[in-house]
Amino acid sequence: MSPPSLAVWKFASCDGCQLTLLDCEDELLAIAGQVEIRQFLEASSAVAEGPFDVSLVEGSITTEHDIERIQQVREQSGLLVTIGACATAGGIQALRNYADVAHYTTAVYAHPDYISTLATSTPASAHVKVDLELHGCPIDKGHLLQTIAALLLGTVPQQDSGSVCMECKRRGTACLLVSRGVPCLGPVTRSGCGALCPAYDRGCFGCFGPSESINLDAIRDQLVAIGTPDDAVDRLLGTFTVRSFREAQP
Repeated sequence: MSPPSLAVWKFASCDGCQLTLLDCEDELLAIAGQVEIRQFLEASSAVAEGPFDVSLVEGSITTEHDIERIQQVREQSGLLVTIGACATAGGIQALRNYADVAHYTTAVYAHPDYISTLATSTPASAHVKVDLELHGCPIDKGHLLQTIAALLLGTVPQQDSGSVCMECKRRGTACLLVSRGVPCLGPVTRSGCGALCPAYDRGCFGCFGPSESINLDAIRDQLVAIGTPDDAVDRLLGTFTVRSFREAQP
């Protein structure tokens, strides 16, 4: 049997999640020996035609052309896996969804009529069926490798269902929100990052998106109780995964 074919696609993004795959280094060599990487322009200019058994999609949908492309990717892919905050939630560029894009283009570009863009930045799932989502900004290297290995074995990849708070407890990190009054979204953010930011005395800013079960009223009350202004709370809930957190609010 021929090895499974893999394609990696870029839409509106910073390439950080694709770089996570390249940063796998030795592990990537082992993966390359088990799959046929048929398209990965971040790593090689060689391109082969589909169909593909698995497609990894980075980036959000921000133009009409993007909509056409993601539909084409879906048609050519057995499994479509979105990777990173841009592909799963619209990314930092989704801040445009709550602003006047025409005003921004006029202020930034000398000839805004040359700019062709949508008024919104949306995840791939808003346009096509997505089989699996890997969250984060960027995605976690271990989670990516585990997912690829599971797909190669024909098993269901494990999905984190807890919150960052649970990861803080596992690594023995004191709660910044309670013990030091540092604004932190750990209680409402999905696990998967290993509680990286709190381990370095930086409050979680929600780049893995909302966890499965969240209480936004409670986290708002706690943030206000430690002296966080209302507008700062709104900004905290509206960064990398702006779409996810705002849609999760009652």
